[in-house]
Amino acid sequence: MVEGVRPVTPLAANIRAIEAELDWLEAVIAARLAAFADPAASPQAPLPPMLDHATALAEIVDSLALDAADRLILALVLAPCLSPARLDPFLLRNAAIERRFTEFGGIAGQVHGGLVPTAETARFLISFGPLRRDEMLDPAFLFDHLLVRRGIIEIDPAPMGEPPLAGIIRLTRYGLHLALRGEKEAMQAGMEFPAERISTPLDWDDLVVDAATMRQIQMVGHWIEHGGRLMGEWKLARRLKPGYRCLFHGPPGTGKTLAACLLGKRHGLPVYRVDLSRVVSKWIGETEKNLAALFDQACDRNWILFFDEADALFGKRTEAHSANDRAANHQIAYLLQRLESYPGIAILASNQIDHLDAAFARRFQSIILFPLPDAVCRLRLWRETFCGDGFTLAEDIDFPAIASTYPLAGGAIINVLRHAGLMAAPRDPPVVLRSDILEAIRLEMKKDGRHVI
Repeated sequence: MVEGVRPVTPLAANIRAIEAELDWLEAVIAARLAAFADPAASPQAPLPPMLDHATALAEIVDSLALDAADRLILALVLAPCLSPARLDPFLLRNAAIERRFTEFGGIAGQVHGGLVPTAETARFLISFGPLRRDEMLDPAFLFDHLLVRRGIIEIDPAPMGEPPLAGIIRLTRYGLHLALRGEKEAMQAGMEFPAERISTPLDWDDLVVDAATMRQIQMVGHWIEHGGRLMGEWKLARRLKPGYRCLFHGPPGTGKTLAACLLGKRHGLPVYRVDLSRVVSKWIGETEKNLAALFDQACDRNWILFFDEADALFGKRTEAHSANDRAANHQIAYLLQRLESYPGIAILASNQIDHLDAAFARRFQSIILFPLPDAVCRLRLWRETFCGDGFTLAEDIDFPAIASTYPLAGGAIINVLRHAGLMAAPRDPPVVLRSDILEAIRLEMKKDGRHVI
């Protein structure tokens, strides 16, 4: 390395790529305004710059197959965030009427100070020469644009009584992080995407379920591996709906979340657990809006969406006696529609299947019961869970007797391990006593309202 020269970081390389894109936007704006002022001159639209394919910006362009017009829309919404002065030419005033040109769209920001583009601004730019495509003549084109569907940009509703394209077009916070730092950073919980990626260090040998349950879980894996072949090569897309939907149900701690993570791990698919606290809203229509953003961003990304405690979201419809009842029923109907059309893997997990709306049952390709493990499975769980270094087990611990006596799930047994380990840690040497395990068992069973004498 040359002394005194700092290494180029991925972020620095990506900012350079975005700067080149904004330079191109500025050149297109100049050419477009020249064509607007003198249509007979017909200036050519400058070509977009070559992209460094190691950058996050190139990842967006390549993964979504964006053409020049699509890239220009993305550059337009990046400009107010990173280089707002590039949009100042749109603030040009029409001397004849002493106001800005109507054709340019956009509004003058208040706190921002510069131009805030609207959908009209985007349409004005992409209706220029070789950038223009036939579908752009449809005023609804932008509202169904891929960048909107993927949650990278959004278009606000127009003010009451004004044309739809008068709504502000903006980069979402997710889109800004995606463009600057790539998908891994952009999809962190806390952005507009109401889910978090989950994984596991465990493997299939650590999932202790009966043979029937394992066969059904493997069937989900068969769809991941061969579903494309059925839909394409076998031409079954006319009869089969896209995607695969399954319901995992059973008591807590029986392996539902672990099974979802293992499916993703085996097949190389990211698993996102939906954060229901950020989806469900008390305000009418907000839950559907949040779900739309979730499904739009997940669509075509080959993700596994995992809805934990799904009965909180997919509850039973009730007779509509109030506006809230009607809104709740509408929410469930919307969920049914979006879930059925989702082309990826959707897994719903519930501890209380009876609380789910009956209409969901026929929309699942599989409904898989995760029962409490029997005595044989429990013995395996006890032995594997308490197999570790750094501590020893008292000689009077009888795992076969404990497994046959106490009907605990795997998650509860892990909690017993934690409690017993904390009891043993201060001892020298650290020994797990039989009394530690029995005390922890009593605490676990007390959680479910069961008492052990």
